[in-house]
Amino acid sequence: MLSRVYVVRMTVFWERMTARFGAAYADSVSRDLVIASLGGRTVVDALAAGVEAAEVWRAVCEAVEVPVSDRH
Repeated sequence: MLSRVYVVRMTVFWERMTARFGAAYADSVSRDLVIASLGGRTVVDALAAGVEAAEVWRAVCEAVEVPVSDRH
């Protein structure tokens, strides 16, 4: 069973992805963008491998150069 904290973090992660990229593009970014700092994995692969959602969010922000003020 998933812990409540994990579910909340994942929910917040996907809310941030959708807010930043829009629903369709967030899905594309999460499946297509390979990020070196995530071990050469996509967002979906990194999350499935157990990488913390906060770490994945930071990696996405760095990879696509989200301004620090917009990273929440």
